[in-house]
Amino acid sequence: MSDIPDDLLYTRDHEWVRKENEGTYAVGITHHAQDSLGDVTFVELPASGDTFEQNSVFGFVESVKAASDLYMPIAGEVVEINAELNDSPEQVNEDPYGGGWMIKIKPATGFSEESLLNAVAYSSEIS
Repeated sequence: MSDIPDDLLYTRDHEWVRKENEGTYAVGITHHAQDSLGDVTFVELPASGDTFEQNSVFGFVESVKAASDLYMPIAGEVVEINAELNDSPEQVNEDPYGGGWMIKIKPATGFSEESLLNAVAYSSEIS
């Protein structure tokens, strides 16, 4: 599970979620997702302040192989986007759990991390 960090949470749609210090959550796509897509050439992200329901489409990723929707793992408000991906979308491939993060979310009231998968459960999903 070297490509599935234990300290993150995951969705069946291959997004990862990391709790940040300020009560927000960073979101990106997993190593498995970026590997399946191939070289990422474009990322479309929402605007800061946009709100989404859990599992709704919040953007998309284009690669040399395909285009794929991005699904919101947590209902809430986008509080920050990774604007560096506009000029350097390859960061999604090079560092999916670091510099390739996509958005940060302030979760809606009532959010529970139990709706997400831990690393072991996500590993089972992709095996």
